[in-house]
Amino acid sequence: MSEPHEGLGPVELELDCRGQLCPLPVIALGRRVGEVAVGARVAVVADDVAARHDVPAWCRMRGQEYVGEDVAADGVPRYVVRRLS
Repeated sequence: MSEPHEGLGPVELELDCRGQLCPLPVIALGRRVGEVAVGARVAVVADDVAARHDVPAWCRMRGQEYVGEDVAADGVPRYVVRRLS
C-alpha cells in the first residue's frame, strides 16, 4: 500500500505516469486496475493535463468509480479510482 497523501488518503496501487502523454496514463490504468481487489483504490499520478479529463471519462466508460483528485508528495496531480468490477 502506498504512503498516505493529503486529501484522498492511501491507495492499494499507485501508477507513476509522470511524463506520459494522453492516452498512456489511462492505458496503464486499464491494464493494471485488475491487480487490485474489487473495492480497492488505484491512483494515477500524471502531469499531462489531459489526464484530468481522461481518468474520469475512463471511469464512466468502464463502470468504475472516480473518487477524485489530490496531489502526490511532489505536487503532481493524483487521480484516484475505486475498482467496482
